[in-house]
Amino acid sequence: MNNYLSTKDYIVFLIYFVIVAGYGLWVYYRKKSESVGSKDYFLAEGSLTWWAIGASLIASNISAEQFIGMSGSGFKMGLAIATYEWMAAITLIVVAVFFIPVYLKNKIFTMPQFLHKRYNGTVAMIMAVFWLLLYVVVNLTSILYLGAIAVSSISGISLDACMYAIAIFAVIITLGGMKVIGYTDIIQVFFLVLGGLATTYLALNLVSEHYGGSGILQGYQLMTEKASDHFHMILERKNENYLDLPGLTVLIGGMWIVNLNYWGCNQYITQRALGADLKTARNGILFAAFLKLLMPIIVVLPGIAAYVMWKDGLFQNEMMQHGEVNPDHAYPVLLNLLPAGLKGLSFAALTAAVVASLAGKANSIATIFSLDIYKKVFNTEASDKKLVNIGKLTVVVAMILAVIIAPHLGIDKKGGFQYIQEYTGFVSPGIFAMFILGFFWKKTTSNAALFATIGGFILSIIFKKLPDWADLSFLASTGFSIPNPTTGIYEIPFLDRMGFVFAICIIGMIIISLIDNKRGVVPAGLEVDTTMFKPHKAFLIGALIVALLVTALYSIYW
Repeated sequence: MNNYLSTKDYIVFLIYFVIVAGYGLWVYYRKKSESVGSKDYFLAEGSLTWWAIGASLIASNISAEQFIGMSGSGFKMGLAIATYEWMAAITLIVVAVFFIPVYLKNKIFTMPQFLHKRYNGTVAMIMAVFWLLLYVVVNLTSILYLGAIAVSSISGISLDACMYAIAIFAVIITLGGMKVIGYTDIIQVFFLVLGGLATTYLALNLVSEHYGGSGILQGYQLMTEKASDHFHMILERKNENYLDLPGLTVLIGGMWIVNLNYWGCNQYITQRALGADLKTARNGILFAAFLKLLMPIIVVLPGIAAYVMWKDGLFQNEMMQHGEVNPDHAYPVLLNLLPAGLKGLSFAALTAAVVASLAGKANSIATIFSLDIYKKVFNTEASDKKLVNIGKLTVVVAMILAVIIAPHLGIDKKGGFQYIQEYTGFVSPGIFAMFILGFFWKKTTSNAALFATIGGFILSIIFKKLPDWADLSFLASTGFSIPNPTTGIYEIPFLDRMGFVFAICIIGMIIISLIDNKRGVVPAGLEVDTTMFKPHKAFLIGALIVALLVTALYSIYW
């Protein structure tokens, strides 16, 4: 197995780099004279097309945690991990119909701005700081570190050098603003999908050839036979991965909170659509939903293919780390099996995913800091030019912090995808409760929002620590507690914990709001017109197709 890139690989990668960098510069200089306003820089106001919005959503979402982490989860637990992707397709439809119209109607450009308008400045500032810490310490660092590990293992270049190179590449793109990010993401997605499909094709072919067959269809059939337990979307309680994906609750419980919070209440994601008109934003989100259906083919099937071959004795040493099998090695191992040239294409796809995601995250960090913290706290009279410069400085500082912090987080020990899901899950239930009641219940007060913000985080920690304080075996008969296969201690599955915290936050917010209402507190309102929730005909047809496809996939792989 060759842990290096050949001349052909470097040529392919260089072509990718030149195309992305060249196109980015062309967009930057072409658009530079049109507007230099802060909203234009951070949001590319009115200049992104629906296909640019959709591509940018996926490019920002799909990164090392999917290519490396989700492929690793495919190796470990199988197709069930694809529920994050396929349920996201449905979630995007919900966001396009009910969330985006509220943001656009009320001229919302950042999530803290929404909280300020709906609740008050205290709630907005707390969450602005909260989001910045989460984005830098968890998201930016994990994307950078996982990406650097993958690039290093494929190219043979040192981990530190890979981390610096990726960070610099991402900064260069980010400094051009959302216009450059949005339009270069179109190319990034092209390489991401093309290279990802090439890797999947080769992985299925390798399985087929290993067992004396030929062709990807036979390879897929062999995978379903050799690893039949890896082709179920709904895991049974006896499955060792049940704690990560607890059966039917992925369809009716915490998975909805994960996805709705991520796609509907996340600056990093919604920022792509906030600068467009409603029809363009909806079409872009619908396009992203269709692309989401494709993602498990690119990021999950290779992991299962690696599992099948590993199970039959291949690359045993390559999958090991610290004396144990590390599932996150599955995708890099497969890439190292690819022939020259094609390996460079897949390497470019992985790099594109990492760089695009880093650029999008860094831009969101800069947007929140510049518009919601710097302008409100440090310089209320700051000009647009000053805000743009502060945003650029924030990008550089955030990336430097990520480079410094990333190696010390122990991401590789937990598994990349689970690391991100677990630590964002500490704040997701409270944030989503605060948003959902803020959207659709006019009586929700700022005190209730503060309870969800702070109380939700504290409750998440309490539920996480419960097994250390009490024996939860009495909950086993209810299905909400199972023994950890490693420790034997009864734990509440991660997604179920999120569901419990969300329910408590909702109940607490309702009680607090009703008490505040009786005291004469009048909550701030939003402009809501029910007619704005009605999508156009083409969108409805597309949404129906997405829903039918997701239903069919779950029916086939139940």
